[in-house]
Amino acid sequence: MWDVALCAVIALVVGKISIWLYRWANPNLSSKLPPGSMGLPVIGETIEFFKPYDFDEIPPFVKKRMSKHGSLFRTSILGSKTIVSTDPEVNYEIFKQENKCFTMSYPEALVRIFGKDNLFFKQGKDFHRYMRQIALQLLGPECLKQRFLHKIDLATREHLESESSQGILDVKDTIGRLIMEQMIQRIISDIKPENKRKLVENFRDFSFDLVRSPFDPSFWKSLYIGLKARRIAMNMIKEMFKERRERVTSNKVLRYGDFMEIMIDEVEKEGDTVNEERSVELILSLLIASYETTSTMTAITVKFIAENPKVLMELKREHETILRNRGDTEFEVTWKEYRSMMSFTHMVINESLRLGSLSPAMFRKAVSDVEIKGYTIPKGWIVLVVPSVLHYDSQIYENPCEFNPWRWEGKELLSGSKTFMAFGGGARLCAGAEFARLQIAIFLHHLVTKYDFSVIGKPDITRAPVLRFSKPIRLSISMSDGNP
Repeated sequence: MWDVALCAVIALVVGKISIWLYRWANPNLSSKLPPGSMGLPVIGETIEFFKPYDFDEIPPFVKKRMSKHGSLFRTSILGSKTIVSTDPEVNYEIFKQENKCFTMSYPEALVRIFGKDNLFFKQGKDFHRYMRQIALQLLGPECLKQRFLHKIDLATREHLESESSQGILDVKDTIGRLIMEQMIQRIISDIKPENKRKLVENFRDFSFDLVRSPFDPSFWKSLYIGLKARRIAMNMIKEMFKERRERVTSNKVLRYGDFMEIMIDEVEKEGDTVNEERSVELILSLLIASYETTSTMTAITVKFIAENPKVLMELKREHETILRNRGDTEFEVTWKEYRSMMSFTHMVINESLRLGSLSPAMFRKAVSDVEIKGYTIPKGWIVLVVPSVLHYDSQIYENPCEFNPWRWEGKELLSGSKTFMAFGGGARLCAGAEFARLQIAIFLHHLVTKYDFSVIGKPDITRAPVLRFSKPIRLSISMSDGNP
């Protein structure tokens, strides 16, 4: 009798597990889902998604499933049921319906890493538009032209002169420090030198490189270091914000003219759209994003031009023409020069952005069932757009793995499209896109007109799926003949 009971219990348990496994592998049977596999329960296909691959290839995880299932398929990554789209028309439709049928969202595992209160994860059309407008007061074209341009130019020259005197320049580290110092000063103009130094150090410890497989042994160490650095930076900014707010509110005449003052003014307004916590989060988010992405992109761009003499020669020609037209080589880069006289430079930047594809994935979530291409994207499912698939598509870009800036000749250079999503897409197009382009352009201007340089060694770049450098991109650098 006990044997029969035991067998019945075992059968029941096995049956329950079998049903659970079947439902995991075949979710939402009432809808026609895109083809695909959900992988293992909970883990899904996370391990394969995070496997490293070469810099200049479509993610093997995506390529394999595209060949089997097409441009739209289902999977599970980081515990989230996911639809992956590599179709430019579907991507366009997803971004077009931003804040209607789809909203910004990330797998829960990533939300926990960066903090559930991080503004990148906040939802709502009005909220995002409001925060974007505030961010553009710091990084928009008018502010860059009036307040940033001179400082960026001067700081770039000083950093290049200082580093070149040593004969070796670490591109990413140099640009990262330059950006951090300039951004912090524009945001918190009255910051004490020791606090600025501590902030810069902590931001250098917080890298997007920690976005890797949780099954990678180095993940937990990177996560600990990164989150500790983020917490320290957050507390420092929060304390400075409180001190400044107390001074400003107690003395209405006291004005600083920086971004922190803008945020304090927003907090003082009626309503709860922006509070002190969200203001600090926005400041932190802007610093992290500008530091990591722009420094990485500059390093990749310099590597490309150093390895392509024809490109370097054309860049030198363009920027030497700017110097001759300027008359006085000591004058700084002007907004007119940046916008109207650096067409080839912008072609180089676009090509670097295309090949770099720094955003390996863009996440959205369906807020209702959505019918696309004859399939249903169920409510609550994550949608993953993979830009590099388009950027490396041979039907869109001839010889897509080749660094060829001339492919952009006669094309729009300062905005995105269905097939070029270096700065995201839709309503959430990166507010710092112009800042990144300006910083890279100014750095290239001074680098190619005043210095001779070459890349030391052959640093490899891989993806997992975020870019990883086998070793820093370092230059052997010296003043060109004819420069003091």
